[in-house]
Amino acid sequence: MQSNSNSAGFFGSLWAITGFSLLILFAIVRLGKIALDSFNYNYQWFHWLALFISVVVMAYSEGYKGFQLKFSPRFAARCRHLRQQPTTCHVILAPLFCMGFFHTTRARKIATFTLTLMILCFIQIAHFLPQPWRGILDLGVVTGLIWGLLSLYVNLIKAFSSKEFSHSPELPDK
Repeated sequence: MQSNSNSAGFFGSLWAITGFSLLILFAIVRLGKIALDSFNYNYQWFHWLALFISVVVMAYSEGYKGFQLKFSPRFAARCRHLRQQPTTCHVILAPLFCMGFFHTTRARKIATFTLTLMILCFIQIAHFLPQPWRGILDLGVVTGLIWGLLSLYVNLIKAFSSKEFSHSPELPDK
């Protein structure tokens, strides 16, 4: 029975990492194409300034503060928990479990669903921006997503290579 649990935990963790990585990589490729297309336009000095600000702000707010300090350590902790204590539901829905959509604290659930809704609204608003402004914004987002994915992998390495991983998986109180 222990062997089945180990296998389920391993495949659940692998599914969580792969599923989330594919989601982020899809966004990076899709938005990256739009960002690169913006360079077909004649940039003025204010476009370059906006591009610089977009990249710096998104690297800091999305990449560093959002992913590196908050999301990535929590995702890695939940992935580690899944590896050690898999359940059928958590393994099947591993990417959603590790992202914090369920089996978490009430506050985390509210924050996760609110942030997801805000991201979806921002995506819809960004569709109305003309080039090169859309590409300028998207290059900032791509920067944050790349930073975030790299920080996730660093945290996953730490979570699975050490005996102790001090970040909370934010599981609900029993």
